[in-house]
Amino acid sequence: MALSSMTTRQKLEIIQKMLGLSQTALAARFGVSFVAFNAWWNGRAAPRPRMQKAIDGLFLEATGQKSIPASELAAKKAVLHQKTQAHKNIIEEILSSPDIRDQLYLKLTYHSNGIEGSTLTEPDTAAILFDGATIPGKSLNEHLEAKNHQTALGYLLDHLSNNGRIDTALALKLHGILMNSIRSDAGSFRCHAVRIAGISLVTANHLKIPDLIPPLMKTAAKKTKDPVNLAARTHADFERIHPFSDGNGRIGRLLMNAMLLKANLAPAVIRQEIKKFYYIHLHKAQTKNDPSQLEDFICDAILGGFDILERK
Repeated sequence: MALSSMTTRQKLEIIQKMLGLSQTALAARFGVSFVAFNAWWNGRAAPRPRMQKAIDGLFLEATGQKSIPASELAAKKAVLHQKTQAHKNIIEEILSSPDIRDQLYLKLTYHSNGIEGSTLTEPDTAAILFDGATIPGKSLNEHLEAKNHQTALGYLLDHLSNNGRIDTALALKLHGILMNSIRSDAGSFRCHAVRIAGISLVTANHLKIPDLIPPLMKTAAKKTKDPVNLAARTHADFERIHPFSDGNGRIGRLLMNAMLLKANLAPAVIRQEIKKFYYIHLHKAQTKNDPSQLEDFICDAILGGFDILERK
């Protein structure tokens, strides 16, 4: 159905279904009261042109139809390039600034684990990472996942600061750290078939994984004038292969951030509250060979990383 032939109610229903938001949350998303939103929903009032444009834009984004103009994406990348010029060596800057390092540990751990279903709050995560606390009512695995992710980040930063390579050995090492004491196959590729829940995407045959990952990591290690594009494409390919029994998303994001840090960009902080958009853009990159939306999304996430570096 063409966008122009749909009613406001139809658009809102599809947005709600795709994003899994309540009507109250959607009203907040548009910056209007629930009463005003409910009037749109029930056809008692029509959104003003500015709000209608916002609804149409969110509809296109939620359904993976949003078009990112090349000029708009180039402008965002230019901003990132300008920011990176102000930082001589971002990896060393992080390692030499405990407050920045710990803030990155917290944000990246909290959000990356949250995307995968962790129920730890940000204060819970901070208490586990920095105080060694045990949070009542939370599982042992959630505690281990938080500490292990922090350890994996620390290993990754040290590895990169010593000119370590982005390769298959690094991917396996990070998985071994992330899944330590959680899975018996930590640090090993999967030896069985898997399906990605909620989407129709065929993952790689497990027998082919040892042949698929090395060339992908070789691509990831390349120098390029467009590191965001390379990171987006590599991340999409890595998640489509799905090389591990568990932890694919977290390892994929760690490797993506390794690529960005190698290019002297801030790590991408992908916030769990917008994970639906992350999945939508990732799926489009995987199925339509169009990473532009994912690139745009990653640019915004990198800006979030720069905010931490610049103590904003």
